[in-house]
This record gives sequence, structure tokens and C-alpha cells, in this order.
Amino acid sequence: MDLALTPLLFWLKKIVAALVLPPLLPLLPIVLGLLLGMRWRRLGNALAWSGVALNLLLISPPSVSWLVRQVEHAQALEADAARRAQAIVILGAGRRSHAPEFGGETVNRLALERLRYGARLARETGLPILVTGGTVRDETPEAQLMQAALREDFGLEARWVETAARDTRENARFSAVHLGAADIDAVLLVTHAMHMKRAQAEFEAAGLAVIPAPTAWLGGGEDDAGADQALPMLPSQNTAYAGWFALHELLGGLAYRWSR
Repeated sequence: MDLALTPLLFWLKKIVAALVLPPLLPLLPIVLGLLLGMRWRRLGNALAWSGVALNLLLISPPSVSWLVRQVEHAQALEADAARRAQAIVILGAGRRSHAPEFGGETVNRLALERLRYGARLARETGLPILVTGGTVRDETPEAQLMQAALREDFGLEARWVETAARDTRENARFSAVHLGAADIDAVLLVTHAMHMKRAQAEFEAAGLAVIPAPTAWLGGGEDDAGADQALPMLPSQNTAYAGWFALHELLGGLAYRWSR
């Protein structure tokens, strides 16, 4: 019974996430306000303008920078810390289903950013690599696409290919099984800086000692000095994406804590 419900719950989670994240989050009160405004003008106007204000907050550099700082892991990996690790874990981040230039499908841009940094760490440390990522459809598991990208684009082989995980919690739990069988309990965890806090909490809950190895900051790190590289002075698609990503991780972290 549980196995039959799992895909349904997965897609239900995706639908709820779409409703509480941009662009639907600010759009819903605007639409509702316009509809209610035909009968209750003041209430409708208040709802519509609240949606406009929320949208501005989620794309304006000052508010987005603040939100990013609440979520993003500030520090880069230090060489001394890396020496404690026994393996490298690279988390999946999605696929490109239409990639004819790569023979059909491949990893997406986010996953490629993680793979690039994971490959660099593997060359520097000589540690074995675990890639993790599954699927909920009848398609190639994400970890197999990551394995192929590592081999073909970076000349490296993944020692473990975890193909069942559908979210960060399952990434952690299923990876811990593979690593535990090899007596490994300390890992370099490679994911986006924005995703690191939530991922680290899940891997530690699964019993692993985590040395964070974040990549692809959207903010400027500890002193925010480099924020202008990712977040421009005026609202743009970059600030909109950073606001979406930060809110996604903030709400995801809260949901994971409540569900423990």
C-alpha cells in the first residue's frame, strides 16, 4: 500500500510547492483580488496589491539578498576539512529530457555544476564518488545520467550509483545504505550552496558525518562582497530565480523539520 501511495504523495508535494512558490504565490492573490473586487472592492484591491507587493519583494535585489543570506551556506570547503572525508557524494539536480546532441537525455545545468565540482574534488583527493538520484517516471534514473556525464565529460567513474532516491531525504537515506556497506561514515557532500543546509541536515540525520562542499553561490558568501556577480542592482531574471530558490529551500527545510 505504501509503495502505491508514494508516487501520489510525491506529485502532491510538487503541486503544493508550485502553489506556495513564485510565480503562483504572488499571482494567486492578484487573481483572487481581481475576482473579489467585482463585489467587494476594498478587499479585492487589498488582495491584488498585496500580491504585487509580494512579487516585488521576491524580485528586488535587497530583499532577495537578505533571503539568500538566510539560506545559503556561506563557507567554501577548506583543504584541511576535506582530509577527514572517505568519499564524495554528489546530489542530483534534474535532467534535460530533450538533448539530441547528447543522444537523447542528459543532466541539466544544475546537476552539471555539481558534477563539475565533484569531479574536481575527486581529482584533488582521490576519493571515490557516489552519485544519487532516481526517477518517478518510466525513464533513465538521474544517477545513471550523472554516471555517464562523469565518465564521458570528466573521465571519472562513480563507484556507487544510487538510483532510487526521489528527494533530498531519500538521497541521504539511500546513500547511507551504500556507504555503510563499505564502512564509510564521513563524506564530502557536493550540492549547491543554497541547498547545502537542508541536504547536510538530512545526511546527518541518516547517520553520516558531513563535510560540506558547496558550489554555485547565488549570493556573495560570508561578507556578501561578491553578490553583485550573481544578483544585479535592479530586478532581473537572476534575482527572480534567486528569490525562488531561496524560498524553495526555506520552505523545504521547514517541511522536513516538521515531518521528522
